[in-house]
Amino acid sequence: MTIEVTSLPETEVTCANCKACCCRLQVFLITETGVPGHFIETDEWGGRSMAQLDDGWCAALDRNTLMCSIYAQRPQVCRDFEMGAYECIAERAANL
Repeated sequence: MTIEVTSLPETEVTCANCKACCCRLQVFLITETGVPGHFIETDEWGGRSMAQLDDGWCAALDRNTLMCSIYAQRPQVCRDFEMGAYECIAERAANL
């Protein structure tokens, strides 16, 4: 029996090379966040999430800089999604 071991690429992620892959993930808003209302979508059951544009990117993403336009008011889950951590690297690998 052969077991194939795969690993994630060892790529350092910085603000200069971030591809904002996490900005394509659906972000549910569980608590009050301070996110401006025009960036929030509410579903038919009252669930709130960050608005996404038709192409799947977060509506708060500045397309010119690939940086968050509401960084100081971003949701907690965005604050917890650490740049360069395992989840970040895995998401980048899945979107290459």
